[in-house]
Amino acid sequence: MQKHLLAIVVGLGLTASVLYLLVAKTAAAAQSAQSTAVFDSDGKLKLPDPQAFRRWVFVGAPLTPNGLNNGKANFPEYHHVYVEKKNIDAYLQTGTFPEGTILVKELTRVLKPTFPDGSRKEPSGRGYFNGEFNGIDVSVKDSKRFAQTNGWGYFTFGHHSLPYEGWAEEKSPNECAGCHQTYVAKTDMTWIQFYPILNDRNPK
Repeated sequence: MQKHLLAIVVGLGLTASVLYLLVAKTAAAAQSAQSTAVFDSDGKLKLPDPQAFRRWVFVGAPLTPNGLNNGKANFPEYHHVYVEKKNIDAYLQTGTFPEGTILVKELTRVLKPTFPDGSRKEPSGRGYFNGEFNGIDVSVKDSKRFAQTNGWGYFTFGHHSLPYEGWAEEKSPNECAGCHQTYVAKTDMTWIQFYPILNDRNPK
């Protein structure tokens, strides 16, 4: 009798464990599918909250200063790129970002250049240093909404000093998506080569 009861208890315990794992997995999948992107009825994207995205994972800050591009760099600012950890984890496992992924690119000017190449000298040495904020760009992965541009939509909230616009329309393919489709379509429309923690999927 005791053996029979023990078997029942063990069986119930195993069942409960399996159910817990299934529920946890379903919840995790649902959470992964959620996006922090907010769109209005016209398809405009709401400006992400800096107090939120600055707590995401910082993946890198490419820089192409005017001083090295004849004063006419297309993107003369630092590009501070942030991605939610859950979406980085998914990319490192699969090589693609999940639906709903947001990449926030917060721009900062180069701090007051003093040399012709745009650099300046500080106690640490001569180089480039972050200056004032100068805009926010955002890319959102939504394969249905952005089916014409490989599943990604691109938005800018201004390339200028604060404050920024509160909402932004999707940029035309000629302005953003076309470049991504031409050069980084094989890496999920993302310049992975600029971000070591994304580029190296097996750091060990």
